[in-house]
Amino acid sequence: MRLATTAAVACALLLIAVKTYAYSHTGSVALLSSLADSALDLFASVLNLIAVRVALTPADDLHRFGHGKAEPLSGLGQAAFVAGSAVLIIVQAISRLHDSAPVTDAALGIGVTAFSIVVTLGLVLFQRYVVMRTSSLAVSADSLHYTGDLLLNAAVIGALVLAPMPGFSWADPVFGIAISVFILINAVRIAVQSVNALMDSELPADDRARIVATAETHPKVRRVHELRTRSSGLQKFIQMHIVMDPDITLLEAHRICDDVEKAVEAEFPGADILIHEDPDGISEYHPRVGG
Repeated sequence: MRLATTAAVACALLLIAVKTYAYSHTGSVALLSSLADSALDLFASVLNLIAVRVALTPADDLHRFGHGKAEPLSGLGQAAFVAGSAVLIIVQAISRLHDSAPVTDAALGIGVTAFSIVVTLGLVLFQRYVVMRTSSLAVSADSLHYTGDLLLNAAVIGALVLAPMPGFSWADPVFGIAISVFILINAVRIAVQSVNALMDSELPADDRARIVATAETHPKVRRVHELRTRSSGLQKFIQMHIVMDPDITLLEAHRICDDVEKAVEAEFPGADILIHEDPDGISEYHPRVGG
């Protein structure tokens, strides 16, 4: 995971350097948008690198649930920065629609963008390998972002090919606006995911159903209720009540809980699981958290 985040930072630095050189010689708004996206990639990757290192820090006396919230906190910062930059590019591209400046040395821009595609593709393949080995959500999200960059770079090449042609002077600013809108949509998506994580949103419905099904597979578990789940970075937290025969001993109930915990952990490796034992037929009062 750490190597993947470091590789992402190195890739972003390299692409910023070559795109800055290309933009200074072409003046392409589409290439400027791609350069801005690479700058955002650097910002996001640095935050991701820091967040992953903090999130992997073991729990301590002040943070008994670990440091996983570092990831969504960095996500909010990324989203704000990305959205602001995208809006600035859109404003500049709109001004170019009314007063279009010619794109010069399009061949250089195309060559640099093609180089960017090759470098980004290599990074994405490496990130996917890391995700397969570690199941890291942070690296997976970063890989998704760079996969989007592959599409953006393809759009830049389209703009650079069309812009020098007679009657296609609009292509460069229009492609710049389209790329910026794509960036803005991604910023909103990152913000929503980050807020959901910070607000302790439940795990997906499929995961919750799998937890219940796994627990109720035990022959001495009659049903499951009061299931609560959340995630914090790479760490998942699962709480539930299991209903059992009221006449069994405390020792047997404890053994049943251990069996259920092991079964659920096999489905969700590394999850922090807390199980409360309920005797069947006994009514309980369960106030809502914060109620």
